[in-house]
Amino acid sequence: MRLQGVKININLPFIGNIEGNWEPNQAERNAAWELYVELVTRISAAELKPNEGSLREALTSLYSVFEITRSILRKYGPEIALNSSDNNISLAFIAISILNTVIRPFLAKWHPLLSDYENLRSDGISSLGHENSWDRSDELRQVLNGIRLILIEYTDILAEISGIPSFTSYLD
Repeated sequence: MRLQGVKININLPFIGNIEGNWEPNQAERNAAWELYVELVTRISAAELKPNEGSLREALTSLYSVFEITRSILRKYGPEIALNSSDNNISLAFIAISILNTVIRPFLAKWHPLLSDYENLRSDGISSLGHENSWDRSDELRQVLNGIRLILIEYTDILAEISGIPSFTSYLD
């Protein structure tokens, strides 16, 4: 089964707007479904509200998206990097763009900052208690929410490619 076409319009840091139509092949549909499941079941799609959850766990979950995405890209091979139009849009292009322009810069900044703060924890103070007392925890939660909004757009695209309704509207 081949979709008639998917309209893409997503604005990514450093790249700008990725916009156009393309007809995903079956391998792209299958890979999109796998990526979709991974993203909608992580903190990447659900808001981490103040005093809720762990910032460390949120960063770890986002970090795992790299290996998951790489694994899916390897599994489906070059077929998901080929495009059916003149605009060079493919599932692999979008997935790699999300990793390199959204998740990587975020983690490159916040992972070391949080790690440095975690290393200052005194004995007798819980990890979560220490994390919640960090003067940058609210800032990190706000940045996480900004990343989340981009990833929700991405998951909506993955849902469309997969031929399913998006469940992200039910997450808030």
